[in-house]
Amino acid sequence: MDPSRPLVSLTPDEVWAALGSGRNGLTTEEAVARLGHYGPNTLPEAPRRPVVRWFLAQFADLFAVMLLVAAAFTFATYALQTPRDPGTRNLAIAIVGIVVLNAVIGFAQEYSAERTAEALAAMIPHTVRVRRDDLVVEVPAAAVVPGDVLLLEAGDAVPADGRLVEAHELAMNNASLTGESRPVHRSAEAVSDGTEPSEARNLVFMGTSVVRGTATAVVSATGAHTEFGRIFDLAADVVETRSPLQREVALMARRVALIATFFGVAVFALRAATTTGEWVESFVFALGVMVALVPEGLPATLSVSLAVGVRRMARSHALLKKLVAVETLGSTTVICSDKTGTLTEAEMTVQVVWEAGRRHAVSGVGYEPVGEVQDAAGAREVLMVGARCSDALVLAPGHGIAGWRILGDTTEGAVLVAAAKAGIDLDAVSATVRTAEFPFDSERKLMSVVHDTGDGPVAFVKGAPQELLDRCVDAVWGDEVRRMTDELRAEIMGANDELAAEAQRVLATARRSTSAHPTRDDAEYGLTFVGLVGMIDPPRPEVPAAVAACRRAGIRVIMVTGDYGITAEAIARRVGIVDEGPSRVVSGTEFEAMTDGELRAV
Repeated sequence: MDPSRPLVSLTPDEVWAALGSGRNGLTTEEAVARLGHYGPNTLPEAPRRPVVRWFLAQFADLFAVMLLVAAAFTFATYALQTPRDPGTRNLAIAIVGIVVLNAVIGFAQEYSAERTAEALAAMIPHTVRVRRDDLVVEVPAAAVVPGDVLLLEAGDAVPADGRLVEAHELAMNNASLTGESRPVHRSAEAVSDGTEPSEARNLVFMGTSVVRGTATAVVSATGAHTEFGRIFDLAADVVETRSPLQREVALMARRVALIATFFGVAVFALRAATTTGEWVESFVFALGVMVALVPEGLPATLSVSLAVGVRRMARSHALLKKLVAVETLGSTTVICSDKTGTLTEAEMTVQVVWEAGRRHAVSGVGYEPVGEVQDAAGAREVLMVGARCSDALVLAPGHGIAGWRILGDTTEGAVLVAAAKAGIDLDAVSATVRTAEFPFDSERKLMSVVHDTGDGPVAFVKGAPQELLDRCVDAVWGDEVRRMTDELRAEIMGANDELAAEAQRVLATARRSTSAHPTRDDAEYGLTFVGLVGMIDPPRPEVPAAVAACRRAGIRVIMVTGDYGITAEAIARRVGIVDEGPSRVVSGTEFEAMTDGELRAV
């Protein structure tokens, strides 16, 4: 085995040797030795300022310093007055009170939100099942070491980064790393050398969780050396920068201080030159002028206004660590937004089935299988392939479920609902024996399963039309099977583009006869194209108004999505991100190849 090969490109059998482990797991002695070498599987505590120091830092603001100096001058004025004026003393006390109140408001808000790193740490499980000394034991997560064999099942949180050596219909929730809540499939198969760890389907990561399936993984990294640990360090080591408001207030404070000092000195000099023997009175009068020029109520007004903004954001479930972040949001010029579930409802509905040059409209909305498929007989095979190539479930109301819903991927669920509308028995489909499965991944953009249909094993494949068509050698066309020619492929892609221009997400379906346990290439090449399924995820009703408000505020909104470019553009036009004129769609491949200068230009 080449030691320079990355872990993701190794076969499961090679992984054991690469990580110094075995199928029986580590011995207790080896685990203890590795724990001493690598350290505990914990995230380092972020350095925290003492509470007193944190509170005192609120007084370091230039405006607060200037007000404290003004208060000191006011007290000096009171001390020098003859007779002493209680109003002057009360003014000094009020200025100090305003500074303290401002500090209390800022400290209370920041202290209540300063828990980001702790919230991340809370996502790590306390105990985990591992195999040691050929026994399944439960150990503290902190005691997990590289080489440990993790046993994972649905509901488990992953305590460390690991390489899968076995996976059975495994799907993971990687939201803590990627922000995407949709489950992602994982398998133990090797991937290409150049695959990024975050994109490798054979890796699991600390802080993620198992949605379904079971797996065995060998720990490859623990603690701060994990991907989650790297994010934790970034969150803990954020360098604070001054917001536009803070910079403006500091600039104003310097100007006010200079102006107040200038006029104070000028008034004192003028009175001293025009009066005799009244130095104290002149000094007191000059101090009064200086204090009068300082807007003592401004810091409190700012803090209260920002605190109100923070509370309003909290009611919308947005957490802000700093008061000034409210104002900083007002400096936003560009918003990059995900599409599915953010701009759209994340509730897919099949609207069109295309096969053999014909469109079949599908009625009904949502996940309740009520509606019709136009000429259902012609569309049935397309939907049958999609239904067989699915891991989702359609759940009827009852047992605590208020309405129809999808368990699993909503795209697959939408195809199941359309299949039910076409008269396909979903229970009979799920009862067929599945002998092999190759889950979807972002590299090949396909999913395939092999079913024992009674007429022999058949591979059913669905995925992105372009990628699937490149693997097809013929196509079902009515009552015959035609050879896949350039002209036929262009006609199919034309239909795909037509559906995408209607803001529909398009899936292609195909099949082929194969063996019961084929390799992935055997299952996914030499395919027979069956048809296209067009579905729509409608925009949220409040999105167009929100986009319009952003545009009126001078904020540019950019959609970020994994959808086909034409589909994404159609949705963008529907919600108002794109006007009637031409738009720029940047593909992932183009984006990766761009320099920083080119990215700024677009």
